[in-house]
This record gives sequence, C-alpha cells and structure tokens, in this order.
Amino acid sequence: MADENSPLESEIRRLIAAAGPMPVVEYMRLALTHPQHGYYLRRDPIGAAGDFITAPEISQMFGELIGLWMAAIWQGLGAPENVRVVELGPGRGTLMVDALRAAGIVRGFHAALVLHLVEISPALQQAQKRRLQGLDLPITWHTALDDVPGGPSIIIANEFIDALPVHQAVKRADGWHERVIDIAPDGRLAFGLARDPLPLFEQTLPSGLRQAPEGAIFEWRSDAIGLELGKRVRKDGAALILDYGPMQSGLGDTLQAVAGHSFADPLRAPGEHDLTAHVDFAALAHSAQSMGARSYGPVPQRYLLFRLGILARADALKAKASAEKAAEIELALSRLLAGGPRGMGELFKALAIADPKLGAPPGFGTPT
Repeated sequence: MADENSPLESEIRRLIAAAGPMPVVEYMRLALTHPQHGYYLRRDPIGAAGDFITAPEISQMFGELIGLWMAAIWQGLGAPENVRVVELGPGRGTLMVDALRAAGIVRGFHAALVLHLVEISPALQQAQKRRLQGLDLPITWHTALDDVPGGPSIIIANEFIDALPVHQAVKRADGWHERVIDIAPDGRLAFGLARDPLPLFEQTLPSGLRQAPEGAIFEWRSDAIGLELGKRVRKDGAALILDYGPMQSGLGDTLQAVAGHSFADPLRAPGEHDLTAHVDFAALAHSAQSMGARSYGPVPQRYLLFRLGILARADALKAKASAEKAAEIELALSRLLAGGPRGMGELFKALAIADPKLGAPPGFGTPT
C-alpha cells in the first residue's frame, strides 16, 4: 500500500522489514533529511506557493528588529573587529537581508562581521545566494553548526529547532516505551511501541512529570544543539532562538505535518510534507547552561517584539506609506503580535543564550 507519490515510503518499509519497528526520531530524520527524498533536500517550502510561511516573510519589521538586536549584542561584546553572524536555517535569506539593512545604522558593524549560513537544502541555498548577492559581505555556507569556526559569535535560529527530530515515549504500566513506526495489519504505516521499556527513564524526566498517567507521551530531542550553542556563546557570544513551544517542559504529542498551509497525516507520504514538533525551551536552556552560558526567557515572541520597538517601527513605516500599504503593515503587525493559543505572538517564544558577562540581552530581563 505504499504511496506511489512518496518514494521514501518504500525505503522506510524496507528498513522496518529488515530491522523492525523504527523509532519516531529516525522516521522524522529520514522524512526531512534523506539525501534523495528528504523534504528539505528537494524543495523551497516557504511562502504562498509552499507549505508554510515564517515571520520574516510576513513583514520586514521582524528581521529589522533582529538586526538591531544583533548590533546591540556586538556593541555589548566590546565591538570585536571580527564577529561571526550565524543563522541556522536561513530560509530564503529574507530575515538576514532585513536584519543587515537595519543594522547598517550602527557604525562599524558591517565591517566587522562575517556571515555564516547553516543550510542543508540545496534549493534554499540557491534562494539565499540570490537574495544576498547584493551584500558586500563575506558569506560562507555550511551544512552543520559544527563546521562554523569558533570565535565571537551572534547566532540566530528562527523556526529551526522545531524541525530537529524528536524521540517520543509513552507511559505504560511497566514503564516508558519508545514510540515507533511499524506496519499495521492493513498495510499502512502506524504508530506502535517498542516491546521493552526504556531503562531508568523516569529518573531522567523533569521532576514535575514523573507521576505521569498511563498513556502520557513525552518528547525529547538530543541535547547536542543546546550544548553546541552554549559552548559557542559562553565566551564572547549570544544566540537568539525563536520558535514555537511551551514555556515549561510538558507532556503531549506535538508531532505534526504541514502541507499546503494545512495540517496533514504525519505518517502519510513521508518526505512530501514538513514535520515539526514543539521546542522544549527549558531543556534547551538547561543544556546551554551546563556549558557555562546564561539563558534568558523564554518569553512570548510578542513581548520581545514590543520591547524591541515594533510599534514605533510600524508607525514610522506607515507614516511614509500609501493608505493601501499602511493597511498591509497594520495587518502584518497584527499577525506577528496575535495572542491566543494559535496566535504567532503567543505560540512562538524567544530564548536568548549568552556569555554571562554580557548581561541581559535587549528585550530580556533576568536570567533563567
């Protein structure tokens, strides 16, 4: 019953037949980054013609405020002569173009920076090159953060962490079992559970989640990204992570698929749609802190944008705009700041990780 429009499904079925049920983390990794059939390796997924839209594509104001944030961090670090500006998952390059345009008002910043873009998608790399070709700046592309040279760094990750693969475990009477993908009797891909419970898993959970009821689901990612971010910024650096997820670690199945701006079945046609899961900001911050960095937040995205001056920026843009354009600016502002459980302003959070000597980054208060 493999979907003939999803070449990756046949390979996943072969792997399951050979090695047994596949952990969710491996299924998600293959669906997104398989060298031939992975979702991000084959397309530009952003925009009206793609599967989703990100904040930088909604309004230039988003990237502009992040650009001013970066320039303020650079000044706080003592304005080093050589600073690495690193973006993880730069999309089409829209955020960085807007950010560097706005940051150009800070004298010396452009002359000091070298731009490093971490991107695995060939299609998006090409889009970034087209978008950034007018910048008179040194730019290097990498496929992993590990490849970026060390030194003073300002790191931006907007809607990047949510696409990193997650493990899932389900509570049963005899303990927590890793959630897997198997082939159901009707021939479809289906969720199942590993036969044996995960050893000593309960002790690794946040203390408030250890008495979870049967049927509860817990998700976790490798702590590698948090450790790497903490290691890079603990001396002369800062990172800003903007993504969606709860303020505190919690329980629940947040794995979701999106295609054509609508939700889809995550087990149907792997490789043909985006897969994401909520970011555990508390776990991410803890990993970075263990490397000697300090964390701030998370705070709702709308609060960060308020504190960075988005209302004043919107007023300045509308003052120079036609009535039609001013209405578009107001609509974009409303989308970025929208409250409620599905509104971008509340659903998305901002977390800063920084060198302890830097103090609270712009838009953030006391460390967490």
